[in-house]
Amino acid sequence: MRGFWSGKRVTITGGAGFLGQHLVKRLESYGAKVFVPRQRNYNLTALDACVKCLLEQPCDVLIHAAAYYGGIGINQTEPGTLYYSNLVMGANLMEAARLAKVGKVVNIGTACSYPGYLEGHLKEDDLWAGPCHASVVNYGLTKKMLSVQAQAYKKQYGLDAIHLILTNLYGPGDSYNPDRSHVVAALVRKWVEADLAKAPSIEVWGTGKPVREFIYVEDCADAIVLAAEKYNDVATPLNIGTGIGTSIRELVETINGVTGYGGKLVWNTDKPDGAMMKVLDVTRMKSVLDGWTPPTTLKSGLSKTIAWYRANKAQADAKW
Repeated sequence: MRGFWSGKRVTITGGAGFLGQHLVKRLESYGAKVFVPRQRNYNLTALDACVKCLLEQPCDVLIHAAAYYGGIGINQTEPGTLYYSNLVMGANLMEAARLAKVGKVVNIGTACSYPGYLEGHLKEDDLWAGPCHASVVNYGLTKKMLSVQAQAYKKQYGLDAIHLILTNLYGPGDSYNPDRSHVVAALVRKWVEADLAKAPSIEVWGTGKPVREFIYVEDCADAIVLAAEKYNDVATPLNIGTGIGTSIRELVETINGVTGYGGKLVWNTDKPDGAMMKVLDVTRMKSVLDGWTPPTTLKSGLSKTIAWYRANKAQADAKW
């Protein structure tokens, strides 16, 4: 892998973000020449800025990891911004990539794109089996449309592109701002703050029975770099995950153990659980990536994440 990337010019949108910073670190360690466009110089929701970026900084590989996203709050209060920003940014970058003759585009998608009613192990062939869940449709659909554009541009212009579907990420560098954080970051913040305050109890919503999937961000970065090198099927997206289901109760108990919190856990079973099981099928990923699987266990990953959060709490709480 190091030989493949040595000297390669790689542009990573969102390279200063949670996932992007780990991609930059990985690729630079492999000898790639990495460029990260910043919003102050290139507004990626404008086509002329995207074209300018890719002409001023020619690249062999474009990894589109930038996204405007957040938790349930942002999905409820900013659906228009979510939809417009992500749809236009992705469409413009793909158009600019074909105009600038980029060698390969790697689009970073999301499991939110899967049909909302599906449960169990989600296979790539299920992507178009129904509509996204209403709570995430304004984000999930924009990412799904990138896979359509990639196929159209391959057919008409010969642009090489792949579409990767990521499961839930966690790890160092994430945002712990309540408006932007996802489930692991939100729980880590709640537990660390309760531990610091010596709070007598913590309330957790639901029964804890739903099963979800979580991948450590550094493992995810490794998988994306491998897929960018080895995967070339524009017609079929590729799941990136662990394939391991973890109940919310198990997640909570692991965080509880790692933080050393000594108070009581109160499960508010009046709150909804949501879908009972959502885990990505990673059969194709293992085959394409020559048997690679994420090496970081949930406990190990959470230990690193919680240690990082404790050391960087003020910065992490304010991020984005």
